[in-house]
Parts: sequence; C-alpha cells; structure tokens
Amino acid sequence: MIDSLLITFLKALLLVLVLLGAFAYMTLIERRLLGRMQHRFGPNRVGPFGLLQPIADAIKSVFKEDIVVSAADKFVYFLAPFISITFALSAFGAIPAGPAGSFFGFNPWIVDLDIGLLYVFAATSMGVYGVFLAGWASNSKYSLLGSLRSSAQMISYEMGLGLSVLGLIMITGTLNLREIVDYQSGAYLLILLQPVAFVTFLISAIAEVNRTPFDLPEAEQEIVAGYLTEYSSIKWALFQMAEYVNMMTGAAFISTLFLGGWRGPRFLDAVVPGISEWPFIWLILKMAIFMFLFIWLRATLPRLRYDQLMRFGWIWLFELAMLSAIVTGAVIAFVL
Repeated sequence: MIDSLLITFLKALLLVLVLLGAFAYMTLIERRLLGRMQHRFGPNRVGPFGLLQPIADAIKSVFKEDIVVSAADKFVYFLAPFISITFALSAFGAIPAGPAGSFFGFNPWIVDLDIGLLYVFAATSMGVYGVFLAGWASNSKYSLLGSLRSSAQMISYEMGLGLSVLGLIMITGTLNLREIVDYQSGAYLLILLQPVAFVTFLISAIAEVNRTPFDLPEAEQEIVAGYLTEYSSIKWALFQMAEYVNMMTGAAFISTLFLGGWRGPRFLDAVVPGISEWPFIWLILKMAIFMFLFIWLRATLPRLRYDQLMRFGWIWLFELAMLSAIVTGAVIAFVL
C-alpha cells in the first residue's frame, strides 16, 4: 500500500514538473508563432534563438515587487491563484498517456478512475473559483467585473460542454478515459461518429480556458486586465501557469475523447512495427495540433461582445449539443 502511494506521488510530482516546464516553453512558442503570423520577430535575444527567454521571464516574475492591495481581503487574495493552479494541475492526472506498464513498467497515468471523464470535468470547472475569488478579493471594480464575466460565461458554455459528451458516453458505455481510448482502437475514431459533438466540445473547451475569442474575463481593452488587474509578481505568474496548463489539459482531453488519445494510426505498423502503440508520442502530437489552433485563433479572431458570447452559448452550443445527444440516442435505440 505504501509503495503504491509512493509511486503515485512520484508520478504526480514528475507530471507537475513536466507541465510547468511545458508551460514555460509554450509561452515562448506562442510568442514566436504570433510574431510569425503578425509579420514581426518574436523573442530572439535571450539565448540562442530566444530559448532562454522563459527562464528570464521566470526570474523577472519572482523578483518583481509583489504589490498587495491595501483594501483587499488578504487571505482570499493570496489563496485565489493557488486554487487556479492546483485544479489546473490535478485535472491532467486522469488522462491516459500510453498502454498499461509502458512507463518503465508502471502505468503512464496517475489515477485510473471509472469516472475519469467526470473527474476531469469537475477539476477544470473548479478553476473558475480561483478567478471569481481573485476578482472579489481584489476590491477593484475592474477585477470584480472580470470575475463576474467568468462566472456567467462558465454557466453559458458548461451546458454545451457537458451535453456534447452524452452521445460519446452512450456509444462507448463508459466514463473511464482509458476504456474510451481502447474503444477507438477497435472501431472508428469518435470524431467520425460524433462530428457535431466534437465541434461543440472544441468551442466550449476554448471558452473554458478563456482564450480568444472568449477571453472576456481579462479583456484588456475594456476592463484593464479583468480579474488580473491587481495581481503582480509570482501571483500573476500562477494565473498564467493555470491558463496554459488548462490549455494543455483541454488539448489532451479532446485528443483522448475524439482522436484516440495516445494511439496512433494502425496502418503505420506496416512501416514500423508497433509504432501505433508508442506511449506519449501520439498524445503529444495530437495535443500540439490543438495548442497550435488555440494560438492561431488568438492571432486571427477578434473578441466577441459579451452579449454575443452568452447568446452563442445558449442558442447554438447548447442546442447543437442537445441535438447531437438526442440523435445519437435515437440511432442507438431504434437502429443498432
């Protein structure tokens, strides 16, 4: 029992270190890609090809003056960024990254839950509490507006997010993410069986991580920096970490549910035997596609107006996800 807990703890610690390292270099990748898309240079001064820029940014964040608002609720003000980063990191633990025993004889996931899908939903949704508490505790009207936006925004897209996986659950008959990946190895990828659900889930996931065009809780041109307005130094960096880790979790979650997760195309086994079963590799490649999409959208689309977002969430995402679930249930009940 103790050995099992120790192994789980070590794997969790390793995952946290990997995610935080990936966050650091995702900031560099995003800035370089945005520079390319906007016909300018990205970071290229610190180290060869700018590769040491994330380290310079980390040092700057740690040593900047940590300003604390005098009228803030101090305890909640300090607690909010830790809530966001904690739930962002914990959500990734249930996502399988390879077959059993492929990680030096251990399973390449932290926990194998029968309700893994619900666990990831719950962990990612809890992150909004960090945003809301940050806005409320800062005692700033701009911060409060950002946190209220985040709360109202979550209600509008969470309905579509949850309903979009109902058809997937009906098809696979499980909430276990490992079993959902295994199902796609012997059948079609679920993106082919649930294309409408995939689109609604993808759009809702972008809203979940507060990325353009759904970055209304920050909205620099409207409310300064939203819930981040009164934060600086390491506390501000923790919120940034949470955002990028949530992006990686969302990319891995979409890949697991609709694209076969860590499994690669089987036809490649004829070229390199067993290549479709390589752990980590295929999941990382699929995640990279969605991470690039998140960055591309930021460089391309303008921010939606707040009423447009609410209308889009309730009228389009909710109804399309509901329609997909109803059609899937009808086909399973009356055709299959």
